[in-house]
Amino acid sequence: MCLAAIAHRIHPQYRLIVLANRDEFHARAALSAHLWSDQPNVLGGRDARAGGTWLAIDRQRRVGLVTNYREPVKVPAEAPTRGRLVPAFLAGDAPPARFLADLASDAARYAGFNLLLADRDTLWYASNRHPEFARDVPRGVYALSNHLLDTPWPKLRRLRERVTDWLETAPPNFDGAAAGLEPLWAALADDARAAPEALPATGVSPEWEHLLSSAFIRHADYGTRCSTLVLVGNDDSLQIEERSFAIDGSLRERVRWQAAPGVWPPTPTPA
Repeated sequence: MCLAAIAHRIHPQYRLIVLANRDEFHARAALSAHLWSDQPNVLGGRDARAGGTWLAIDRQRRVGLVTNYREPVKVPAEAPTRGRLVPAFLAGDAPPARFLADLASDAARYAGFNLLLADRDTLWYASNRHPEFARDVPRGVYALSNHLLDTPWPKLRRLRERVTDWLETAPPNFDGAAAGLEPLWAALADDARAAPEALPATGVSPEWEHLLSSAFIRHADYGTRCSTLVLVGNDDSLQIEERSFAIDGSLRERVRWQAAPGVWPPTPTPA
């Protein structure tokens, strides 16, 4: 996953809202959001090669997402897969703080990563490229890509601003209806690229910096593979929609899951 925004305890009906784009090589096979047969309390997309995930949620409405940290170093062959971090969190019952405390001593073995973990009460951020490995995140709106949390890359600023605008203008009794969510989908679909002078320098070529500077990426080899929206209600209701895309960026598949408070598994609904 390469771009996400998180609204943590800001909306009057939803304690957590996550919207995210997963960017990956088109040749790397993946499964759309589904209930896992080997972890039946988990719902999320899955990498078909390594078995990990970029974003998933469990029966307790705990949410985890991971992004790679972009850096000009080769990933060691023996490094554990970062996609296994979220399933490991959701497989246990430890709160985010304890899970990350246990992970800290082993984090250096991984290639660079960012990890956001949420439970009913807290949201935690961790990165093995930050001097302070893990910290509690207060209520607010945040954005994350392939650097540290809220690094002011142009696409992060745009996404965070659009989410903030939506939160400020959404009706206070918004019930998650599809029409009301379209501004969030539009923010994820933004393919405007940053001006050359605004591009970060992350170790890739200027051409790739420009290509990667949009929220939604189109390229023959690498691009936005899916967009996901997760809403967790204060009452523990759950709503997830994922939109998957073809190589040219056209919509390929939509899946939607919903669950009433206290209900598991979620029910697939028409998308």
